[in-house]
Order: sequence, then structure tokens, then C-alpha cells
Amino acid sequence: MKLFKMILVAGVSVAVLAGCGANEDKATNSAATSAPAAEQTDAVTTASIVNQADAFTKAVSKDGNWIIAILNDVTIAEEVVVAGEFHDKGAADGDIYRKIALYSQDADHKITASYTLTVPKFTVQSENLKVEGGTIKGDVYVEAKGFTLPETATIDGNLYFTSEDLKASAKIDGKVTGTTEVK
Repeated sequence: MKLFKMILVAGVSVAVLAGCGANEDKATNSAATSAPAAEQTDAVTTASIVNQADAFTKAVSKDGNWIIAILNDVTIAEEVVVAGEFHDKGAADGDIYRKIALYSQDADHKITASYTLTVPKFTVQSENLKVEGGTIKGDVYVEAKGFTLPETATIDGNLYFTSEDLKASAKIDGKVTGTTEVK
């Protein structure tokens, strides 16, 4: 049974990572060989697939990963802070970008299951964070530019921005059940 679970998790991980882009290895290898050491990111360049509160909190920290995916509903009792500067696909010369995937997908990149991240307060300090495919249940506080909530995602709570500029830089196509305001 343990072997079956490991194979299942590996299969789901491959499906989620496939959606992250076919050029991830090329971008990572290119960054590792062509960028000077001082310009390379200290963060791990691969996605972090998590299913526990502690692992999620570590993955979204400044020392975490550029993409974080959960494989089931996750509840965290304390505030979560998404911090640090990360680049698309971990490439040091890539655009500043970070993603939280609250879903599983099939080989055709279609969402097959959506998950809920329950947290009392979710603070965004990473620039260009995209939350996709599921629900954050709790209030979201945005302190960085470029926050994105696509139509596949929901905030079951309030969405607060620390300034009008940050609110203007956000792209909110998903559902917010509470208020959206500058606070």
C-alpha cells in the first residue's frame, strides 16, 4: 500500500509539474551555466509539492520555492506570509514571479481537483504572486505589486491591499466572497 501511495503521489506530482512549463529544465540549466554566481538565486528552483501545514509554510517563505502546489485541503492555524523574490521557473534572469497552485491537473493541463487552503491571515509580500485553481479560506493582505487571482481561484474572505497602487497593479478575475479594499 505504501508503494502504491508513493507511485500515486509521484504521478500527481508529474501532472502538476507538467503544467509549470516544458522548458523548466532548460531554463534552470541555462541559468545555472550562463549566469554569474552572484546573480543566481539561492532558492530551490523546482516546485514544492506539499500536503501538510509545516511544509506549506516553509515552501512560501523567503527560503522556499517559486511554485508551491498542494495535493489536498490544508489548514494552518497561524498567519501565513508569502515572502521573498523568486523568478519564473527559477531562472535568475527570468521575470519576477511566484505561483501557488491549489489544484491537481491532468496531462492536458486541465484542472481535475481543486483544494482549499484555510488560514486566518494570508499575507502576500512576494511580487507577482499568482494564486490559482482553488480557494484560500481566510483574509488575504497584499503588500506587493502584481497579485493575480485568475478565474479558477477564490478567496473565501476579504482581500485587502496596503495601497491604491498595489490594488491597481493586481489582476482579480477570480471570486472574492468578502470585501476588496485598501486598508
